[in-house]
Amino acid sequence: MKGSRPLTDDEIRLIIESFKGRYAARDRALFTLGVKTGLRISEILSLKISDIFQHGRIVERVYVQRKNIKGKTHGRTVLLHPDVKEAVGLWIKESSEIPNPDTYLFKSRKGINQPISRKQAWRILDTLISRVGLSGKFGTHTMRKSFAKKIYELLDHDLVKTQKSLGHVSIQSTVSYLSFDQGEIDNAILSL
Repeated sequence: MKGSRPLTDDEIRLIIESFKGRYAARDRALFTLGVKTGLRISEILSLKISDIFQHGRIVERVYVQRKNIKGKTHGRTVLLHPDVKEAVGLWIKESSEIPNPDTYLFKSRKGINQPISRKQAWRILDTLISRVGLSGKFGTHTMRKSFAKKIYELLDHDLVKTQKSLGHVSIQSTVSYLSFDQGEIDNAILSL
C-alpha cells in the first residue's frame, strides 16, 4: 500500500476502455471488482463462483468470509455495483458454459483449483496501467485506494462512513488510505 497512489476518474476510464486480448473479460472483472467494491486483492482472489453467482445470476451483495479478511476477526458483506455485476457476469459466461460453484472466480491456469497469485494480479494491473501510459507508483492496492478516495468524496468527506465502507476497524487505517492534497490544506490555512 505504501506509496501506491489512487487512480483518478479519467485514469480509471482510460483503463476500462483499454481491455483487449484473450483475457479482457477476466481483467475487466478483476479491475472493476477492485475499484467499485474496495475489496483487498486477497479478498477478491478468495472469491469462488458460488460466492458471487447463485441461482443463475450475480448476487446483489457478496460476502467475504472471515478467514479471508485481514485480521480474520469478522467477515463482511459488500454491495456489488451494476458495473461489477456486468463485468463478473461476462467473465463467468466466457470462462465456462456451466460454472462450477467450487471454482475460484479468478482461477489459476496451473491445473489445480486455486486462485491466481497476488503477484499475477499485480502483473495484470501493471499491464493495464502500462498499456494506457500512466506513470507513478501503482500496485494492487491502487484499486482499493481509488475506491477509498472516490467513496470519501461521495460521502461528503465523512471518515466514519468511509471507514465502514472499507471494513476498517480503526479510523487511522482509513486516514492512511486517503491522499490529502497539501495544496488544498495550505489554501484552507491561508483562508483563515
